[in-house]
Amino acid sequence: MSIVKQAIWIIERHLDQNLTLPEIAAACGVTPSHLSHAFSQALGRTLTGYVRGRRLSRAAEHLSAGAPDILPVALEAGYGSHEAFSRAFGREFGRTPEMVRKAGTVEGLALTGAADMAADMEPGISLVGRKQCPAMRLIGLAARFHFDLRHDIPGLWQQFTTLYPLIEPVSSSVPVGLCGPFAEDGTFDYACAVEATGNALPPAGMAVIQLPAADYAIFRHQGHVSTIGGTYRRILDDALPQRGWTIPNQPIVERHDTGFDAQTGEGGVSIWVPVVVRS
Repeated sequence: MSIVKQAIWIIERHLDQNLTLPEIAAACGVTPSHLSHAFSQALGRTLTGYVRGRRLSRAAEHLSAGAPDILPVALEAGYGSHEAFSRAFGREFGRTPEMVRKAGTVEGLALTGAADMAADMEPGISLVGRKQCPAMRLIGLAARFHFDLRHDIPGLWQQFTTLYPLIEPVSSSVPVGLCGPFAEDGTFDYACAVEATGNALPPAGMAVIQLPAADYAIFRHQGHVSTIGGTYRRILDDALPQRGWTIPNQPIVERHDTGFDAQTGEGGVSIWVPVVVRS
């Protein structure tokens, strides 16, 4: 069973309880970062956003059915006060709880239904290698992104490309992308970097990045770089759990293949995923 399907199963059966990402991840046998990343790739929204949407949607249905008092509905949805519930409800649906109760219908509300995970989303992906790597010193340009704004990452690469010639000396001429770890709110660090020698200094605007030693499972993305999300989805939700692995609190390394063309986005990317045995 995929870890995303397992997480949804847990969420749907405990929706009235105070579920946390670490608790759900522990039940799935993976790290919180692994589950957060896998869930976002699979459903296009964060796990915490999904839980919030499901609870508020159920609350909206109760209100439209004529719930006599809003506070019990708020408490059941996991909010400690009428005010906190009303704020969250308004952000989710653009209406107040009172408006929905008065209307007596949820028509026009963007409700979050239970995710249908009955069918597999993608075929499996093959492991192409495994490698123990020592710690590395890199110099690069880093920024923090939200999963919903991940399409801004190419802009970071454009900035890096203009500064890259200023980095010297380097140990490798091929830049890499460093992705993650993922936080509970769906944010993550991404860096464009290159391995540098011990005496290389970062140009203005860049920083030294210390990558710890790790045991990497290596996969290959063969399509256009813009479709790499599908490959991540298969790795995180299928390939790693099948082998009994999860991701420690370290970034995934994206290595452009030798034939990669930065102008077209074609040529292939190897995805090096740090792994440890699942608990």
